[in-house]
Amino acid sequence: MNCIIVDDEAAARAIVSQLCSKAPELNVMEEFDSAIEAIKFLNEYKVDLIFLDIHMPGFTGIDFIQTLKNPPKIVMTTSDTDFAIASYEYEAIVDYLVKPITQERFQKCVQKVKNTAVSKPQTDSSGEQESTSGEDLYINIDRRLIKLKYAEILLIEAKGDYINIKTESKDYLVHTTLKKILEKLPEDRFLQIHRSFVINFNKIIDIEDNSVLIEKSVVPISRSNRPELMRRLNLL
Repeated sequence: MNCIIVDDEAAARAIVSQLCSKAPELNVMEEFDSAIEAIKFLNEYKVDLIFLDIHMPGFTGIDFIQTLKNPPKIVMTTSDTDFAIASYEYEAIVDYLVKPITQERFQKCVQKVKNTAVSKPQTDSSGEQESTSGEDLYINIDRRLIKLKYAEILLIEAKGDYINIKTESKDYLVHTTLKKILEKLPEDRFLQIHRSFVINFNKIIDIEDNSVLIEKSVVPISRSNRPELMRRLNLL
């Protein structure tokens, strides 16, 4: 199993890495001291398992889990014994290791991970996992993760290598593609209606032949996307 280690303490990462090296089932791909860097890695590579610290400065392990759509299996690592019960509210979490971690306990953890059902691929676009992680979208701007409410998002426009997310209060320019952001949004609220635009169709004020009005923005509808928009709005 390919795995990564996410912990802001170098000593803690080293201990988990050493324990992993004694488990032939595990292959440590990378170690990260920052949740943001780990998220970037997960956007590019398939990972089967994450060893994740709960308490990290500025961005907790639970915050990290909530940014992931269809996350891989996760083992939480922490010295906080009070968090064990709460952690199991998240389906992706399969075990909870209390620091300092012993070799015997780690071996039991690995066996437990092997015995769990195979996780869905990270590329699955069904949206089921997204619906269980709340009503928020996390975006990465200048190495900061910003939380947006789905209900606040009006539309998203592609701008070269960036996208512009227009909300009720302000705009956010994010270095990603329209395709990637659409995969993280719930299908029951958002739809691509043009090669350059994704809209929150609950925010539509008016529809004309080739455009929709969202707040003060007129957004074009491509001919190929119009039938799906009409279907979503129960207008066919």
